[in-house]
Amino acid sequence: MKNEKETRRKFATDPVPDLMTDLHTTSTGLTQKEADDRLEKYGENVITREKQQSQLLIFLKNFTSVMAILLWVSGFVAILSGTLELGIAIWLVNIINGVFSYWQEHEAQKATDSLMKMLPAYTQVYRDGKLQQINATKMVPGDVFNLQAGNAVPVDARLIKATSVQVDQSALTGESVPESKKVAFDAGQGEFAESNLVYAGTTVGAGTATAVATAVAFATGMNTEFGRIAALTQQQKPSLSPLQLELNRLTKQISLIAIGLGLVFFVSAIFFVHYPVAQSFIFALGMIVAFIPEGLLPTVTLSLAQGVQRMAKKHALLKDLNSVETLGETTVICSDKTGTLTQNQMTVDHIWTPAHSFTVTGQDFVNNGEIQLDGKPIKYGTDADLDLLIRLVAFNNDTEVEPSKGSARPKILGTPTEASLVILAQKSGIDTKAYSITYPRLKELPFDSDRKRMTTIHQHDDHTLSICTKGSLSDLLPHCDTIQENGKVRPLTEDDKKAIDDANRKYASLGLRSIATAYREVPQETDKEKQLDGLTIDTAETNLTFVGLAIMSDPPRPEIYEAIKKCHRASIKIIMVTGDSSLTAKSVAVKIGLTSDKARVVTGGELDSMSKEDLKKALAGEIIFARVAPEQKYKIVSTLQEMGEIVASTGDGVNDAPALKKADIGVAMGVTGTDVAKDAADMILTDDNFASIVAAIEEGRTVYSNIQKFLIYILNSNLPEAVPSALFLFSRGAIPLPLTVMQILTVDLGTDMMPALGLGSEKAEPGIMDKPPRARDAHLMSKTVLWKAFAWYGLIASIISSGAYFFVNHLNGWPLKGLATSGNTYVMATNMTLAAIIFCQIAAAMNCRTENASVFKAGLFANKLVWFGIVFEIFLLALLSYTPFLQELFHTGPLAPTDWIFLAIIPIPLFLIEEGRKWLNRCRLAAKKVDVVD
Repeated sequence: MKNEKETRRKFATDPVPDLMTDLHTTSTGLTQKEADDRLEKYGENVITREKQQSQLLIFLKNFTSVMAILLWVSGFVAILSGTLELGIAIWLVNIINGVFSYWQEHEAQKATDSLMKMLPAYTQVYRDGKLQQINATKMVPGDVFNLQAGNAVPVDARLIKATSVQVDQSALTGESVPESKKVAFDAGQGEFAESNLVYAGTTVGAGTATAVATAVAFATGMNTEFGRIAALTQQQKPSLSPLQLELNRLTKQISLIAIGLGLVFFVSAIFFVHYPVAQSFIFALGMIVAFIPEGLLPTVTLSLAQGVQRMAKKHALLKDLNSVETLGETTVICSDKTGTLTQNQMTVDHIWTPAHSFTVTGQDFVNNGEIQLDGKPIKYGTDADLDLLIRLVAFNNDTEVEPSKGSARPKILGTPTEASLVILAQKSGIDTKAYSITYPRLKELPFDSDRKRMTTIHQHDDHTLSICTKGSLSDLLPHCDTIQENGKVRPLTEDDKKAIDDANRKYASLGLRSIATAYREVPQETDKEKQLDGLTIDTAETNLTFVGLAIMSDPPRPEIYEAIKKCHRASIKIIMVTGDSSLTAKSVAVKIGLTSDKARVVTGGELDSMSKEDLKKALAGEIIFARVAPEQKYKIVSTLQEMGEIVASTGDGVNDAPALKKADIGVAMGVTGTDVAKDAADMILTDDNFASIVAAIEEGRTVYSNIQKFLIYILNSNLPEAVPSALFLFSRGAIPLPLTVMQILTVDLGTDMMPALGLGSEKAEPGIMDKPPRARDAHLMSKTVLWKAFAWYGLIASIISSGAYFFVNHLNGWPLKGLATSGNTYVMATNMTLAAIIFCQIAAAMNCRTENASVFKAGLFANKLVWFGIVFEIFLLALLSYTPFLQELFHTGPLAPTDWIFLAIIPIPLFLIEEGRKWLNRCRLAAKKVDVVD
């Protein structure tokens, strides 16, 4: 990195003749032959991409997880054992889930393609001494080319001619204010601040220039700063989300338990029940299938998809399903300032003159406010000093604001700063078009970064010329020797200078930016053209009369205050990482409640010199990062991850892509963001609003809570599925199998999934954002989940379903007669066992909707998807019970009306008992809160 900066500095500081000699070029460019030779040597000016893994391998990896492999084997064993239908059913689960996962992954990453699209198509280049238009991909080091306002810069280059050039480098630096560029070298502040260098991927906002493409180290394609960031983005490989890691862990746990139990049951069936090996395989397979929730992965996938749809309605588009849950685990948000915490629109909100301080209402680049004095509206023509300041900012302006059309934002043809002054003039009521005719512009002395001023000269009347100047106060005030107050001009005193400086400091301490205005009127000479030629910077910008300050800001978003409070309640840390100045960054952070006034501000330069341990210590406290470079943002994110944090990072420019890809959740801006940032990110905000991130985090937490709910729901049926096999084994075959393998699959793949999907759409319980993010070592399969799934819901369902089996046998003569091993009685007994499990699941679906709150309070019928799932369960049971073909396949038989009555009663006491448990739990939690308060 150090060598790269030194090389770049050499290109900036070498005299132009020496640079041309080093590049073996001239002011009239290269010959076509030399350009062709260099093109062959250095390659085309394109962003290349790494060799991608084949689509076939990407597709196949979706079918090789631990769960998938186990199911492939299980299906194969089932087919070998003569149960073709069972094997096909198991394999079908893998196929559906694998195809769905591949489709999501295939749509996810296109960052490099977007980088290529951002490069300009054609450039005006000198070849053989003539200006030619060529494809930008054919540019080489040493090419001399022209730039003008609106052009995208095609390569890294050194300016050799420049007139009032301003370049938008926000895609590289994050700075919202355009950078002034000139031929003379000035180091500037921050990354990419050299005054005479321009970079690929940036845009010329104003002026014209001629530049030379620098040597291969910083010239074309992947060797530009733009290309270097692209390479860094490509090198960052995506990591597994916390949910993916947890599901992998969970499936391994369940699979090992299931395989272990299956082996025990297989051996026991051979040696204790004396089953043939083939039958023992089927028996053990039934046990494995009973304990593996085959529908878990597709149910999780579809539940995450529902979360994505809900987030889209909240202006957050998720590209990766697993990012939904990761959002809920976020512990730190690294957020940009401009456009995310603020509205990305410069707005004049104060005017200061020696006599008065005015307030300006309204926001955005639209005329939606007014100028006020002491809370009362004041129009143009009322105050002489205000009137003059309004005329000055209207005359001394090269920007146009095109009104918005429909829902589109106003279009700015120029700079945001001047756009805010245009809107200020509109709010005053001045007729700018009429004044531009009455006081035509005769000459302009453009803004440059040396003097930080802009001057325009206008015809005032037949005998007078008006010189209008605006710019930085520190650079304009020394050129003033008079001041206007209450319409009268008098000498500028030291007390006046102190009052002006005090006002500027007061606004600066609030993170606001001041533009100073001044003027001078000169008698028109007989030879006006000669007089205008003589009005140069040195002669025009002197003996000025100070008028006042226009104070502007990029206002915070209205929703940001509550969003930040919600993050703080949720123990989520927010770190501002911006390219703006330290003063502005801290002022905004304190104003919106992001940090206290004691927060430490670390600049990019300081960050470079910090060790990893020092950075970790700094990150542990209140901190703001200002003037940061792309690699530094990446460093901040990676360090936080090393500290065990789950990091969400926002960004909009090309420079943000590596950090977005590195973060656990990369959040790109949908309105102002580059395509590169959007494609590198996991989530895109369609409104560029920080509050949308918080809403997405809340949704992510809800998704995780809902996953646990339907995990309890799915797992609780495992115990009643396994108990029949255990009864068969421990009775040494005296108790026939109360449930067949196909009936177990009916529960796992049929009746379980629909209500589980309904649980995945359950709304958040109150207080979900009042808890800290879950610990990183916490697991989906928590003690609470295990207790509810097995010791509570599962145990009750096991007793009821097994009881149903014995009850049917009792109605047919048991215990006087033995338990039926075949025939109608056996079919009805197994069918009632299946039906009892399903109706226990109905109660479980309702009970799992809330953790502690009453379902009645949540709304008994509020979740229509759960009720749809319940209806589906009953319909599927009826279909299996009354369809001849399915009766034979699933070993079922028709249920009598009395059977349906018995089944309908089952959920009622289970639901009421659980409501009682939740009530007791709420009472216990309330008592704890009282104890804490006391």
